[in-house]
Amino acid sequence: MSRGLTELTVSEAGDRLAESEVTAEALTEAHLAAAEAARALNIFVCETPDRALEQARASDARRASGEILGPLDGIPIAVKDLFCTEDVPTTAASHILDGFTAPYESTVSAKLKAAGAVMVGKTNLDEFAMGSSNATSYFGPVKNPWRGKTGKDLVPGGSSGGSAAAVAARTCLAAIGTDTGGSIRQPASLCGVVGMKPTYGRCSRWGIVAFASSLDQAGPITRTVRDAAIVLGVIAGHDPRDSTSARVEVPDFETALRAGDVRGLKVGIPKEYRVDGTPDEIEELWERGADWLRDAGASVEAISLPHTEYALPAYYIVAPAEASSNLARYDGVRFGLRVPGESLDEMYENTRGRGFGPEVRRRVLIGTYVLSAGYYDAYYVKAQRVRTLIARDFHKAFERVDVVLTPTTPSAAFPIGEKMDDPIAMYLNDVFTVPANLSGLPGISVPAGLDADGLPLGLHLIGRPFDEETVLRAAQALENAAKFSGVPDFVEARR
Repeated sequence: MSRGLTELTVSEAGDRLAESEVTAEALTEAHLAAAEAARALNIFVCETPDRALEQARASDARRASGEILGPLDGIPIAVKDLFCTEDVPTTAASHILDGFTAPYESTVSAKLKAAGAVMVGKTNLDEFAMGSSNATSYFGPVKNPWRGKTGKDLVPGGSSGGSAAAVAARTCLAAIGTDTGGSIRQPASLCGVVGMKPTYGRCSRWGIVAFASSLDQAGPITRTVRDAAIVLGVIAGHDPRDSTSARVEVPDFETALRAGDVRGLKVGIPKEYRVDGTPDEIEELWERGADWLRDAGASVEAISLPHTEYALPAYYIVAPAEASSNLARYDGVRFGLRVPGESLDEMYENTRGRGFGPEVRRRVLIGTYVLSAGYYDAYYVKAQRVRTLIARDFHKAFERVDVVLTPTTPSAAFPIGEKMDDPIAMYLNDVFTVPANLSGLPGISVPAGLDADGLPLGLHLIGRPFDEETVLRAAQALENAAKFSGVPDFVEARR
């Protein structure tokens, strides 16, 4: 019975709850048991079983009295430990936030709570969301539920690797993450699940521990495109507490998904995304994805995004610069870790030196450098100009096409520890996802196949600003054609 409950999707679980075939408490107990069984994967920084069961029982009581809060009422979800959660520790996977418990709830997690969702725990991540492998966490790396033929422990991707692994390992029905340069879509691809980054401003950033404020965006990680539409519909919306939150009406994403198809849709294939060294099987999957959309009634054409080659270097100037500014607040004075010193300056140095891990220190130093006198114009200002050119490329492309199709990642999941001594190689994992963040565009990764080692590969769609409906429709067409049915080795072994 428990195994069956953890195999449900959000929509399927909602139907069973509505038909009284299962209770929220039973659904939650099954996922809590799965989370306990998956502890070797190091998915959660903090499990919240008592809170989850209390929320589940409250959901059952509401349902019994006919007061349903929505499609997520009673649904077990996981929250990336970058979202502040009232009375539950928030660490950002960093030593420097030891002992910090937020006295308030982030807007996104508050929306989930108000919708009746059941929080089973806070998921692990790269420290302060800085990483592409989930290997920079102070709490140790997350292990991907997939091993394939490698026989090795693999990275789940990052920075939302814990959230993607949580969904893939069946410890929750959905999870939320954040995406600064691909941190939802890249781990979703590596874990064989769906991950969506909405348009910048679609979901509030209030209460999310900031990495790069002009890039960070919250979004859902789920097992299906329909589930992504359901969760996005709950967490999206204007928030007056976030100055970057858009005053844009939130459509009914799920209804739009049900009502539409892709006949007449125009799909662009950017020639600049054909990166040297990309494995043949990823190139072949990309071609297959174009054929699937063509077979579903869309037209496919080549397009050019000429400034794509500058996206990654521009990102790794803009993001560290903003991180340098945002992380200045962690000084050991007001909250979190404090390492004493003989003077105030020494206390600052000791706290930040011991509190931040190597990758965070690297990015803060890069960011401080590019913002310093004499280098600001040469690096930061130039990177912002390049960012504008990249956004213009997309704007011009969207005059001809409705969505852009690319691979999600340049490779499948790789062994834990690999690439850690080569930051540039690690940063290249985001080569296909970063342009959408620099341009503020919505993007989604859909599991579409397995590589020669039996590891999942994703296809990636990018759409116009605030046109998540079209992106979701195209993603569902890919999902229907791919018929991805791969099961992680960890889940298969427990069946």
